Amino acid sequence: MTSVMWFRRDLRLEDNTALYNAMQSSNDLICVFHINPEQLEATPTLNQSTFFKSVQQLKLELAEHNIALNILYGDIYDAFRELKNKLSKADGIYFNFDENGFGRSRDQEMAQFLEQDLNFDVHPYSDHYLHGAKEIKKNDGSGYKVFTPYYRQWVKLEKRKPLSYEIESNKFRSETLIDYSDKLSELIHQDEVLNQIKVGANNAQIRLNDFVHYHLKDYERMRDIPSVNGTSRLSQFLRTGEISIRQVYQKVINQPDSDGKKTFIQELCWRDFYNMIYTMYPNQKEVSIKEDFQQIKWDNNEENFKAWKNGETGFPIVDAAMHQLNQTGWMHNRLRMIVASFLVKDLLIDWRWGEQYFHEKLVDYDPASNIGGWQWSASTGTDSVPYFRIFNPTLQSQRFDKNGDFIKQYLPQLSRINNQKIHEPQTLNIAEQQKFGIKIGSDYPLPIINHKEARKRVLDVYKTSKESLKN
Repeated sequence: MTSVMWFRRDLRLEDNTALYNAMQSSNDLICVFHINPEQLEATPTLNQSTFFKSVQQLKLELAEHNIALNILYGDIYDAFRELKNKLSKADGIYFNFDENGFGRSRDQEMAQFLEQDLNFDVHPYSDHYLHGAKEIKKNDGSGYKVFTPYYRQWVKLEKRKPLSYEIESNKFRSETLIDYSDKLSELIHQDEVLNQIKVGANNAQIRLNDFVHYHLKDYERMRDIPSVNGTSRLSQFLRTGEISIRQVYQKVINQPDSDGKKTFIQELCWRDFYNMIYTMYPNQKEVSIKEDFQQIKWDNNEENFKAWKNGETGFPIVDAAMHQLNQTGWMHNRLRMIVASFLVKDLLIDWRWGEQYFHEKLVDYDPASNIGGWQWSASTGTDSVPYFRIFNPTLQSQRFDKNGDFIKQYLPQLSRINNQKIHEPQTLNIAEQQKFGIKIGSDYPLPIINHKEARKRVLDVYKTSKESLKN
């Protein structure tokens, strides 16, 4: 039997549900990856380049097993027609389906096309989450909007274990039928940031092992401190599927009990929870989930948005966080919440502007897993986050970067400040500025906004939006 294994965001050979089933059912497998121009960014982004770098790495890993990865390109219907024409016979096509977003509509349409027009037997599998979007519901059949009751149900359910198998190279085609590898290479725009980003299933496993053995136990205590390596950094690999969520869960659950282990498992639950939310509200990237906040009158000051993007707001923790994003393609999770709150609530800039910037810059951006967190940090999402939750960036800085270690790493002009004024450099007097070798307003900007006044303003704006529904 000749079959097709269609890779998408499951760029690994281990514990891949569709791949496992394809090998069980076929002795002549053709591996493919399709590049869809409809999904490509108009201008190159780090997010996109990183993903295609991961695809290229999968191609190399398959080649080590003498297996070809056929790179398809162009209109998706034409691409698969071309593939079908290259095959004298092809019975089945195997893939791991998406539950939401563009992927969901693509899979639904393609399943019908592949079956009815190309005569494939279509075999879709659930692979990306521990529990799918429709697995956990309230007694009345509706979805949860609050995390805690969802978690109570989630934690009771048995989790699928990783699949164990060997790659049987003799079952796969080694010759390439269609090869748009040149298009793949063109989509990987090399720059200094991309060059330092490690991709591939092997690096994903190294990262998982390092986290579990050296950081998991202290995860609860250290995860909010941006100056230390206290988080898993697995989101990039989960986004591309270079590691399976089942492998992560199994590795963690087998460790000795600790507060860190318990908290991290809750984070894995959050991932499933947000996937459910995204499936329930497919337009959440464009429209606030809560109707109360669909009438917000944004300020949308272009200069303030530019200052936010460039890390020039005059609030050190915000600026250091944005420099981390721009220099590395990643940002610490606590900082994501701080900079999102600052943009939306202090600057009163539309959360969709921030969402788009994170989409471009974050290598692990994934709206279905709430990587970026704009709906939630903006308090326009579920009932889990009250709208009046407004981070004070200075207090957040003092709490989570007490000695300014993270700030000094990404804002070297502030590195000589050795007291608590590093969190509020505008309070340095002239003598202190001379002592620390910095001129506030020149070497580092003054705050572009007064937080206390901004807090009052945004609460009034949110209140007005809520009241507009009554009229």
